[in-house]
Amino acid sequence: MTISLKEGVVPEIRQQNDYAVVAITKHGVEIARKLNEQMSGTDVYYMSKFTKGDEEQRSIQLFEGSVRMLFPALFPAYQGLIIIISLGAVVRMIAPLLKDKKKDPGVVVIDDNGEHVISVLSGHLGGANELTHEVAAAINAKAVITTASDVQKTIPVDLFGRRFGWVWESADKLTPVSAAVVNEEKIAVIQESGEPNWWTHDRPIPPNIQKFSSVEEGRASSPNAVLLVTHRLLQQEEMSILTNGVLYRPKVIVLGIGCNRGTSAEEIEQVIRETLDELSFSIRSVKAVCTIDLKQDEAGLLEVTRKYGWEFNYYTPEMLNTVSVEAPSEIVFKFTGAYGVSEPAVKLYTGHNKLALIKKKTGNVTISVGLLEFGAAKEDERGGL
Repeated sequence: MTISLKEGVVPEIRQQNDYAVVAITKHGVEIARKLNEQMSGTDVYYMSKFTKGDEEQRSIQLFEGSVRMLFPALFPAYQGLIIIISLGAVVRMIAPLLKDKKKDPGVVVIDDNGEHVISVLSGHLGGANELTHEVAAAINAKAVITTASDVQKTIPVDLFGRRFGWVWESADKLTPVSAAVVNEEKIAVIQESGEPNWWTHDRPIPPNIQKFSSVEEGRASSPNAVLLVTHRLLQQEEMSILTNGVLYRPKVIVLGIGCNRGTSAEEIEQVIRETLDELSFSIRSVKAVCTIDLKQDEAGLLEVTRKYGWEFNYYTPEMLNTVSVEAPSEIVFKFTGAYGVSEPAVKLYTGHNKLALIKKKTGNVTISVGLLEFGAAKEDERGGL
């Protein structure tokens, strides 16, 4: 459905996330789509004449008419706006909408070549400065911050890992943990999984921020606040680490799924949830579902992946057969041409043979579970990540 923009009429939009990305040019659309892939929590809007045909599947909203008339709907709805339009034009379009620096959303502008990301409005209170750094890192651009007092260059707690798709489990401690970071108190970043290159600034990590690889190590340092990055469900005795902490879920879990034709979405979802609970893994850390190309139109699988916004990947039998499996099945080969589906699909996606769960069959569903692994972060000449 295309949004028809009319003078004096505030359009109806579908707000699903905290940030809106807006583009009106061919190159801007490509940047917007890339940003949507690289950074979770974004709703994309662009002109209908640049349609690619997959907008409905990707929840991208098309519009026709002057983009100026779109902003009265976006301004009060979103925490931040990422606009791929010239800076001067953006200033003119949003000027009539400005109310108060405590209420206005953060506004960030990207040039049409995707070379610069500029913090325009609500740099501090609206989070535009932190958003600018995250967007720039996501599209490999230069962040432009003009706020004179923006010299701390530390971790934006509410945006931490956003460009990788990390999501926080609860917002309860965002404010006190952010205060601890800004006030340079002792901070423990405990990272058990996920991308290691989360530091985006051009200087070393501040000395008050220390990195640990386990809850036990982090707790032993007696920090004032904690940022915990893990796909695990915490044990009861570990929960105290979050007394003043934020729990982030990195997208590292890969599911291999095989199922009988016509298996319902409800059954597939139930098997996924039960399996992840057995492994003590969070469903919020699932990144992708993988299967054989024969299942690319399987309604139940498509429904589940769309519900959660997971990637959906499928491979040919020939590709699946290039991967060794622990128990090759002649029966599966007879019907699919592959000696296995769920296990080799996960191995192809993750790029390694080590799985958290090799294979389990429950009812009409066969499931395998793997984890994405990232190499140790390499420190550059500045001592940062």
